[in-house]
Parts: sequence; structure tokens; C-alpha cells
Amino acid sequence: MTGVRKGLAKVEVALRWDPSSAGTPANDLDIVAAVYEAADPHGTPAYLVHFGSRSPDGTITLNRDSSTGQGFGFDEVMTLELDRMAARLGRVVVGVVIQGADTGQGPTKTFADIAGTGVRIREGHTDLAASGFESVPDATAATVAVFTRDASGVWSLDAGLRGSDADPEEFARTMGAARP
Repeated sequence: MTGVRKGLAKVEVALRWDPSSAGTPANDLDIVAAVYEAADPHGTPAYLVHFGSRSPDGTITLNRDSSTGQGFGFDEVMTLELDRMAARLGRVVVGVVIQGADTGQGPTKTFADIAGTGVRIREGHTDLAASGFESVPDATAATVAVFTRDASGVWSLDAGLRGSDADPEEFARTMGAARP
């Protein structure tokens, strides 16, 4: 899942996974979006959007949330209205985190432990990117997309998986940090 698309307005990030086997703890994956000021695109997020929260201006919403992966198709869906975001905001990083990955009851859950994982990014009815998490099997979290606004106000997408083994709170704080 790689590529750059320009001129984006309203996009959807959708996540799917299979439920855990009977008698085992539920698989709970969550979509997280970190929004950054244009003046500090790799610093501390201006705000985070995830389960139980929303963007202060209503431009990012979690339309569907699952804590088990049960259901048909995509289990979590987040909508980003990039064209409505304040001009001071210039970067949005979207990631996926495995909640309860370290349950203290045995080994840490990774993407390799969860069947049927996949992410799709689309605008309208056009798929911009789609992938499973096979390229980051040992990760407990991963960035899936970086949306960046250029000087003329045009939003672009850089889609690609980048795995992390940070806990959910640490991942949310660092997912948009500059990479070497």
C-alpha cells in the first residue's frame, strides 16, 4: 500500500479484522488520527481523534466502531473532511492500534495474531489505497496514511504501513514524529 494522491477533499479510512476464536480475549483494533499544526507538522498533535473522542470542529468523525471485529465488511470507519479543516492545520496522520495488545495474560498480541486484517482508504467510490497488515506482522500498531496540505491548500495522501511496538498512548503521541 503505497502511493501519493493529490487534491483530496473528503476521505474515508475503513478497518476490518476477524473476531478472535471462541474462548479467547476479543481482538479490538482502533483507528486513531493525529492532527498537526502546519507550523509544527511533526511535533505534538493539536488533537487526537479515536474511540470516545472527536475533532473539535467536527471534520473528523468515527462513524463505526467495533471492539470485537464481529460483523460483515469493515468494522471501523473514520471520515476525514480535509477540505473543511482550518488553514492552520497542515498534517493528519492516521494509524491503527491493537487495544489490549499487552493483556498481561501471556504474549503481546501483534497483527500476525489477528486474522483478516485490512485497511482501505477511499474518496467517494474510488479506492485510493488498500492493504492487509502482513508487512508489519510483529507490530502492535501501525501508521496507515499521512495527509499533508501544501502551500496552496491542496491535500495529498501518502499511503503506507509503518509498524510500531509502542503501547496505544505512546503510539498516539509519537505516530506523527519525523522519521530518519
